[in-house]
Amino acid sequence: MSTNQLQTRSVSPDIEQQRQRSSPPAHPDDPLVGPEHLDFNEDDDPPTPRFMQDQGAWKKWKWVPYPIRKYGKAAYRWMKGPQNPKTWKIEPILPVVQHAPLRLLDKFLPNRTHQILLYMGYVAIWVLTFAIVLWRGQVASEIANYGMPTDIGCGVAYWTRNNGCGIDGVNCRPFNGSGFAFRCPSNCASYRVLNPRAVGDQEVVYAPLIVGGPPDPANEANPVYRGDSFICGAAIHSGVISNSQGGCGVVSLIGQQQNFVSTNRHGISSVGFDSYFPLSITFEEGIECQAKDVRWSLLAVSVVFTSILSLFTTSPSVFFFTIFIGIFWQVGMASDPPAYSSIPGLFSDILGKFLPAMFCAWVFYDKMGVRRALRGLTAQVEKTVLWLGGCWVGALTNYTFDFIPIQRLTGHDLDQQPGAKAALAIIIIVLFVVVVGQVWCFRQEGRLIRYLKLYALFLLGIIICLVLPNLNLRIHHYVLALLLVPGTSMQTRPSLLYQGILIGFFINGIARWGFDSILQTSGDLQGDAQVGSPLPVILTPVINATLSTITFMWNPPPGLRYDGISVLVNDVERYRGFFGDEGSDHFTWTRDNGSSYNEYFRFGFMSGTDSGDYTKAGIWREDLEWEAPQPGPSRIKGRSLDPHEAEQVPRSVW
Repeated sequence: MSTNQLQTRSVSPDIEQQRQRSSPPAHPDDPLVGPEHLDFNEDDDPPTPRFMQDQGAWKKWKWVPYPIRKYGKAAYRWMKGPQNPKTWKIEPILPVVQHAPLRLLDKFLPNRTHQILLYMGYVAIWVLTFAIVLWRGQVASEIANYGMPTDIGCGVAYWTRNNGCGIDGVNCRPFNGSGFAFRCPSNCASYRVLNPRAVGDQEVVYAPLIVGGPPDPANEANPVYRGDSFICGAAIHSGVISNSQGGCGVVSLIGQQQNFVSTNRHGISSVGFDSYFPLSITFEEGIECQAKDVRWSLLAVSVVFTSILSLFTTSPSVFFFTIFIGIFWQVGMASDPPAYSSIPGLFSDILGKFLPAMFCAWVFYDKMGVRRALRGLTAQVEKTVLWLGGCWVGALTNYTFDFIPIQRLTGHDLDQQPGAKAALAIIIIVLFVVVVGQVWCFRQEGRLIRYLKLYALFLLGIIICLVLPNLNLRIHHYVLALLLVPGTSMQTRPSLLYQGILIGFFINGIARWGFDSILQTSGDLQGDAQVGSPLPVILTPVINATLSTITFMWNPPPGLRYDGISVLVNDVERYRGFFGDEGSDHFTWTRDNGSSYNEYFRFGFMSGTDSGDYTKAGIWREDLEWEAPQPGPSRIKGRSLDPHEAEQVPRSVW
């Protein structure tokens, strides 16, 4: 057979057009496409009619109403993404500029072995520089007659929280004639109490506990503060040290003082108190002390070294793990360290957190999409700005996000902190916009359904945690990162930024607070906040104007659980009586004859040696008139940002 016989005979275009015009219209049952003749094999299954082909996959969903099935099928087809998925990859802006560091490295060190040796030397220089700067920061000049300054935390005070000072403050003596040289870190002006703390008839919350200041608002001479004031915050307020650099000085006990003045100095607003307090402090003038908090110098060192490394490497593993380790130690040792009394103790604490954190870092890199986001990325400048910059922003949350008026995501805190609910609403809106953008990108890559399944599993776990009895779910920094980092596993510019911020959150959360449990009891969350205990019902007091005395009596306790009562006068425990003892049904307070100040009384039931909630302050005015307390509880106790931080001055330096 000739070749020409095998070829299809060509037909004139006019004849072809005429055939198309004369062909009869298509019948509805005609096949859409296919050859003119169909070969049929007896062994083949009979073909399925078209109207039944789409029904098989949805037979098990027949119980679902048809409209829901219809829109569900449409949503599923949309979530599957396009037929030809798109893999996102960042094309560098100005590639000549962004590739310049890589070309420079290849030009002078083309050998891979030499590049590895350069990397090892670079890291060694980084560690050595960091260690030298940190060591120099520990050097402080000795103060005459006081010796070397003692390092204290931002929340340290002479007067302890709770009722730790005992009746009449006996456990916090001496009240005067003592002092010591101290050294404070930087940024103590942002140290706040998170639960209300009573000062007379006021309650301080979400603010530094600084009571008093210089008596003359025109100058800073002779500052006087109540003994429960934070020493470092008071030192900043009085101008002895700076908030940005920290510093050292000498604090002295000056016994009972009165009429503590409220002033606004150096970015801190102190609280006024118009009565007396048994323990007061001041700061010695003319003290020469050279000490500096080097956290900003260390931060500059770490930022420079991480930025240079980011520009000159394209290896995802070298970039990620080196940056993670460097920022982790920077945060833990300098930028936001946990409470510590010595550098060796701090190093031991951070080392204990570092090993499990590195396992999580491997999970981030290998299982949660960090490698996918960084693989093949040659936009060196964009990577440095977006990923590394975002990581620094997240790791320094004590500075970058400190303006957000949310300390803890609990209903109690959201209700009592001004602006917290509005801030939370803004955060939710921003997160919604981010999630919508990430969902669209995942759909374009054809991976949306897989990640929806993953987050459905996360949601199920959260629901289970929420319904567990007697436990409360806490979403810590590190938990937030573990939940959201998988949603950034693609190479887009927004994903680089989001991923860097989340990794920074994780680093800050672990280096500062550790792997705190995600399930906590109500007592753990409550700390020393109000416990909701019954309040004593105080009867109308008996006032003897001649003797300047006031006698209080109260109704019996509501149950056998409460076996005593505690009375606070000017925020100092002055009486603790147990029911059944002689004279336990009343309390008499005598005012000094020459006193012309208001006095503030609070009452709370005792269970053993533990006190419950106290009433709000009743006021015995200077004219001997009694003003009954308002309904509801108050709280004399204060809560620090770190429950493990020792808040009392070490007894060894008193």
